[in-house]
Amino acid sequence: MSAIIKIKPLGFTWETSDPFLFCAYHEDQYPKGNGKLGPDASLEGRNIGQDFTLKDGWRMYHGTNIPGFPAHPHRGFETVTVVQKGLVDHSDSLGAAGRFGNGDVQWMTAGKGVQHSEMFPLLNTEKENPFLLFQVWLNLPRNKKMVDPHFKMLWSDEIPILKTKDDSEKITQITLIAGKFNDEMAPTPAPDSWATDPENEIAIWTIKMDPNATFTFPTASKGINRSLYFFKGNDLISEGYTIPVNHEIVLNADKEITIKNGNTEAHFLLLQGRPINEPVVKQGPFVMNSQIEIREAIQEYQQTEFGGWPWSGYDHVHDPSVGRFALYPDGTEIKK
Repeated sequence: MSAIIKIKPLGFTWETSDPFLFCAYHEDQYPKGNGKLGPDASLEGRNIGQDFTLKDGWRMYHGTNIPGFPAHPHRGFETVTVVQKGLVDHSDSLGAAGRFGNGDVQWMTAGKGVQHSEMFPLLNTEKENPFLLFQVWLNLPRNKKMVDPHFKMLWSDEIPILKTKDDSEKITQITLIAGKFNDEMAPTPAPDSWATDPENEIAIWTIKMDPNATFTFPTASKGINRSLYFFKGNDLISEGYTIPVNHEIVLNADKEITIKNGNTEAHFLLLQGRPINEPVVKQGPFVMNSQIEIREAIQEYQQTEFGGWPWSGYDHVHDPSVGRFALYPDGTEIKK
């Protein structure tokens, strides 16, 4: 049996398999900053508040003056936010906050409900502000959907980056956000995550391959879902297929697969895990097991706003002079 089940083109949000819900991929070539953390460029012609059209190489998303996603609620799942380039300013209804990026990862368990904002401050005023972010939505099982929200940082210097060489000395580099590779383990995920149980074989890796490099993926158990997202490069060859960039490769995780990269450096995201195999009912930012639970989530949010919003604005950002940091709900602060 082939290791490749299906090959399909990537959309604006990437389709995923249980236990994942979807993956959002944002790459923007932001211009110089204007000194107020926004772009030093005209916003004319943009659908401000709903700017998802790539214009001049970048988007404002839901931001008005600063790109990003002002305060919005979540319940019933986790967000794993991988920032390869640029910075994110986080603020939430628990009073937690942070500025992270350039290789950092934020793991947030929404659980029973949290509001957060995710703004993209453009700190560089003398040069452009390139930005590249993945946000993976990882589902929570029924017995964990109403846990207390949790906010965890995986700083770039804590995340293992492993390099392997093929017979031609070409390098494949793997960044272990979740899971393991050979004997190396990723940092511990959030405590209530589906990823905490090693039997669920959750893997979130980013992969970079040299031109013409060859790499063989280790196998996982039968019944594990695995997808490889080829988002930057030219093409690759595997099992007789020539696969162009911007495609998802759905794999049999228990079958060994070898890929040979084309003549350009290539970048991938790997998502893998044991399915939760429970009903999934989604409405916007809420993911539960039934329509009744969705209605309850909406009603509770309307009544409580999941604790309200303690910040000065829904698009709250931190002072331009502040470096990377995390402020936790208990008042603990870590500066990087």
